[in-house]
Amino acid sequence: MTTLPNSSRTRLRVALASALAFAAVPAAFAVPVAPAAAQTDQIDQAVTALRAISTMRADFSQTDRNGQVVRGVMTLKSPGRIRFEYERSVNMLVVSNGRSLTLIDYDVNQVQRWPISNSPLGALLDPRRDVKRYGRLMPTSNPNVISVEVKDAKKPEYGTINLIFVRNSAAPGGLELTSWVALDAQNKRTTVRLSNQRYGIAVADSAFTYRDPRPTSRR
Repeated sequence: MTTLPNSSRTRLRVALASALAFAAVPAAFAVPVAPAAAQTDQIDQAVTALRAISTMRADFSQTDRNGQVVRGVMTLKSPGRIRFEYERSVNMLVVSNGRSLTLIDYDVNQVQRWPISNSPLGALLDPRRDVKRYGRLMPTSNPNVISVEVKDAKKPEYGTINLIFVRNSAAPGGLELTSWVALDAQNKRTTVRLSNQRYGIAVADSAFTYRDPRPTSRR
């Protein structure tokens, strides 16, 4: 197995620890913000679509702020479980068991863990996170695209995530999550694009466990 150079691996680890993310709709395509009633309706649609996902598997490409791109497969199971399995050149794994998000770096036998609620991904994974309460509709030029920014103004350390949905009658709730943008408290951005989404597939709970590479005495 080939591995990333140390400098690239360090950048990738920082990006992952910051929060997995996707780029927002470019400002050049912004249009006037919809009326309040329309905003509420579209946010409701996005929340319904998220809650309608029982299981999902998708291919992803992830770009960090330096332009480095890695790919892999994402598996999601409600409530709160997710797995990012990277291509062979990236000997890392990210999993959530519904309570915490864990980054495992097998090249250096390192494990980092933080509560889901402290990550921008909490908007996607934490059923207690009120997306509607903290969500804000962002302008787009395409009526078939809904962009929702989620952040808690009272807890800026949790970062921000921008969820991008495209209307698709075949997706749960009629909206397909195609990407998201997460910025951490230091304004570091990581970009993830989803493709080849499959819904309602059988996913074992064991998919959200991992092999701990640390010596037993250090755990």
